[in-house]
Amino acid sequence: TDLVEWMKKENEENGTNYKIFHAVCTAIAKTVYHRPMLNRFISGRCFWQRKEISLSFTAKRQFADGAEESLVFMTAKDDMVIDDFSKKILGDVTKMRQAGKNDLDDLIGKVAKFPRWFLEIFFWIVYRLEYHGIMPKALTDGDSNYASIFLTNLGSIGASASYHHLNNYGTNSFFVIIGTMFKRNDTEGRERTYLPISVILDERIADGFYFVRSLKYFEWLMQHPEELKKPLNELGDYQF
Repeated sequence: TDLVEWMKKENEENGTNYKIFHAVCTAIAKTVYHRPMLNRFISGRCFWQRKEISLSFTAKRQFADGAEESLVFMTAKDDMVIDDFSKKILGDVTKMRQAGKNDLDDLIGKVAKFPRWFLEIFFWIVYRLEYHGIMPKALTDGDSNYASIFLTNLGSIGASASYHHLNNYGTNSFFVIIGTMFKRNDTEGRERTYLPISVILDERIADGFYFVRSLKYFEWLMQHPEELKKPLNELGDYQF
């Protein structure tokens, strides 16, 4: 409720174009920054700590049946605020829809043209490289499966926050699904706005206590949206 009202005020008074998705991305990146164990992954039976925070999502080129999708990948910098996330997301999506494709789409399209026997050998090699942590950047840059957080905004098409499995390919440890906002009365009879979010995670990278404390911080950020205007590396008034 507070987030929706705050965004409406900011957009009207400052000419911004904040969306719920922008706020969620900012809050997630800020949470991961201050809870670095969330930015781990397991590959080749080893724990790995990422050196940067990355978020990725899929965008439809057109809102129509049969329209193709493209992957959008972004890296969060320490000094970024919601303004930066909003402009980056809006700019990247617009650029992708105008161009109709990106470098990763081109690579996938070229690889898919090879015969099946070749693809089986190719991906066997890829899996071995990934297992040993020596995947070339040409195959991982811009791939959502190699992002810290993979998001999907099903609320934008009126769907619920259903669950999506983690993929066996890549190093992504979190899949976040955003559903459609709804309103209902709280225990005091006040009408409140709710945003359903589902999180699927690799439970091996941390324990439940760490995850719950991280979730509490994310929830606090969503309830105190003014904190989203502070750089990622500023914790704010929250106490763990």
